[in-house]
Amino acid sequence: MLGLLKKELLKRDNKKKIKILISGPFAAGKTQFIKTISEIEPLTTEKKTTKDKEKSVKDFTTVAMDFGKITIDDEHELYLFGTPGQSRFDFMWDILGKGALGIIVLVDSTNPQTFHEARQIINFFESNYPVPMVVGANKQDLPDAWPPEMIKAALNLDTEDIPVIPVVATDKESVKNALLTLLQEIYKEFG
Repeated sequence: MLGLLKKELLKRDNKKKIKILISGPFAAGKTQFIKTISEIEPLTTEKKTTKDKEKSVKDFTTVAMDFGKITIDDEHELYLFGTPGQSRFDFMWDILGKGALGIIVLVDSTNPQTFHEARQIINFFESNYPVPMVVGANKQDLPDAWPPEMIKAALNLDTEDIPVIPVVATDKESVKNALLTLLQEIYKEFG
């Protein structure tokens, strides 16, 4: 029995760990995205919101990171790291960006006021961590959501090779599709 356990632990240690970053503006759905797909209880660093403007949107916010994990197959695991959305915590973007093989930037499709902030986040990661990226147009299940094509134009991504795809962070299949799209982009880049 002990030999089987040791063999299983060694097998787990040999898995390729793929670090994926989930970023985006405040209230874009990053924590929910990770909670929806993670096979482990996600580690979150949520604290009560303190600013009046933020309190009107949601009660808690990520202050350091979120973490979740997905086993793809016997050889590969995805480690999902969610960044805080507010610029006052942007130092964490640099810390969490190290070693990432791909990035999903979530955008709240119902809140065009955050699109400029989303573009700044995209610019930061393109400049500092030029790895494959996908923009997830989140909250596509809501009636006032902008379609991905309009978000692509609003973010000035028309000339860039960054897919903008529909996402519903509370739907496991939608989250899985976003991750598969990013993995395809990673495969194209690093093949």
